[in-house]
Amino acid sequence: MADVLVLGAGMAGVSTALWLRKAGLDVLLVERAGPEAAASYGNAGIIQAEASEPYPFPRAPSAILRVLAGREPSVHWDMRGLLPHLRALFDYWRASRPDRHAATSALYAQLVARAQEDHAALIDEAGPEAEALITRRGYLALAATPADLEAAAREAGRMHDTWGLESRVLDAAALAAEEPALAPGPAGAVHWVGPWSAADPGALVAAYRAAYLRLGGTAVQGDAATLAPVSGGGWQVTTEDGAQQAARVVLATGAATPALAARLGLQLRLVPKRGYHRHYETGGDNLSRPVIDPVGGFVMAPMRAGLRLSTGAAFVARPGAPEDAPQLAEAEARAAAWLGAPLRPAGPAWTGVRPCMPDMMPVAGESRLPGLWLHFGHGHQGFTLGPTTARMLARRMTGRNAPDVLEEALSPRRLGC
Repeated sequence: MADVLVLGAGMAGVSTALWLRKAGLDVLLVERAGPEAAASYGNAGIIQAEASEPYPFPRAPSAILRVLAGREPSVHWDMRGLLPHLRALFDYWRASRPDRHAATSALYAQLVARAQEDHAALIDEAGPEAEALITRRGYLALAATPADLEAAAREAGRMHDTWGLESRVLDAAALAAEEPALAPGPAGAVHWVGPWSAADPGALVAAYRAAYLRLGGTAVQGDAATLAPVSGGGWQVTTEDGAQQAARVVLATGAATPALAARLGLQLRLVPKRGYHRHYETGGDNLSRPVIDPVGGFVMAPMRAGLRLSTGAAFVARPGAPEDAPQLAEAEARAAAWLGAPLRPAGPAWTGVRPCMPDMMPVAGESRLPGLWLHFGHGHQGFTLGPTTARMLARRMTGRNAPDVLEEALSPRRLGC
């Protein structure tokens, strides 16, 4: 019998299994499917160093009206999708009050500051296969007009003064010299120097999983919905190899976690944000690093499979909601203009749901149910932060440190769970 069951094979689950195995525990990773099916695959592949402040809910009435009127490209919504989540959205709005957001950012920034070090440790464990996926050239945030560039430069200066984040402001000529794959037109860009990028996010998760298996970890396909407490203590889940039991279990199942936890009597509110991506055959795959269109709310990222466009947030996570990807269509048109060439789809659109907590902090810790640990809720930053919160979780599970302020901020107990 394993010491720990880890349910979920995305970045959070695989990183948890790997850190626990490195700590010497006998771990069984229970996975529904490979990383190519999870939200850890469907992202822009950026391991962020500059995301010290989580995305707040808009507070200004004018900003809210723009979203409601459908004039904000980075956000789409469907009232039928919003209704089940109104309480969570209200909590998100309250947590975004400037003083509360500042307090949250002070903690969140500590997680982001650790992220690349923790990825580096797992990349080293995974070896050349993982290292070959990583580029360390930052990313570019485009500015369409001189006024946009001036505003972006001011914000970059504020982020430097507040968090020490490094960036460069490029005018049109400097941008053209650094990224000749872009067509003339932008007034310039802010080059965020620190971030890394992965040429295939799913492959990086798979490389971490392979490292876990090489260390003696085991994996099996199973159904997290079958998780149940065992009489006398411990937990059990049904897998293709039969029932598997352990004294402790980590539920790292992304946006599905609240529904699974509810079956066990834990009530978690989530703000689900759907995202989309698609790959294209275009000259944009000659980009040397990801390029963000802040106004359009999308990322153009060069990947092994071609140019990937990844969209902003769509609040339409209700069952059966159409996957018509309106944001993706808008992003395609804007990206074609930035690249000066039409985009040729290289496959169907992918969609998944980002699990965003109303207080903007991930969940990583033991619940009030003995032996049930939760690890999810990273919002837009699961690919970046999964290894960091997994490492913190592993330290807590192995009893190697007392909880600090940051670990308490991640605990499910803060949510009454």
